Amino acid sequence: MSLDRILTRAAQEIHDGQTVNLGIGLPTMLVNHLPPERDVMIHSENGILGSGAKATHETANPSLIDAGGTYITSRPGAAFFDSAVSFAMIRRSKLDLSVMGAFEVDQEGNLANWKIPGKFSPGIGGAMELAQKTRNILILCTHEDKHGNSKILKKCTLPLTAEKCVTRIITDMAVMDVTPDGLLLREIADGLTIEQVVQATDADLILGEEIGSF
Repeated sequence: MSLDRILTRAAQEIHDGQTVNLGIGLPTMLVNHLPPERDVMIHSENGILGSGAKATHETANPSLIDAGGTYITSRPGAAFFDSAVSFAMIRRSKLDLSVMGAFEVDQEGNLANWKIPGKFSPGIGGAMELAQKTRNILILCTHEDKHGNSKILKKCTLPLTAEKCVTRIITDMAVMDVTPDGLLLREIADGLTIEQVVQATDADLILGEEIGSF
């Protein structure tokens, strides 16, 4: 499945010793794709540092949920605190990486992931501060929406979560880095050609000298 492709590739971006926030939606699924020996501290803005894999029906603790309301487990050494402490960690840039979803992301690194006009939204929540204050922002999303339109744009059209915040984008088709010169194509999915990725992308892609595959 395309989502498994995204998550498997994204797991390679998580390294030992990091403190990482996994956003609501697709990014929260990433924790179950990390090798059990990977020594990372997963942060959740509702007040957890050291989240583990999603809980099963048998292991679920009603008092232990992530920011999306999903039942989770905790790893040895986990800490629990109120949301004021949690957001102080975010605002002081203590996170190494935030992994977030996107409705749109553009070649300048602008991110839109909280509001589609005319549709209900619970609000921008912690996404705004995570996007502004985290050292590196990794975006996970499908390359196209359900109508076949590119989510990787020259310029975002939806209300922005934050400006020029994105570091890397991983989709089911490609891995791209936001650089001062534009969007650099790093890797393409197995079975695709560079031409197919370029045609599926609204943004202008810079083609690196060596483009890998995943």
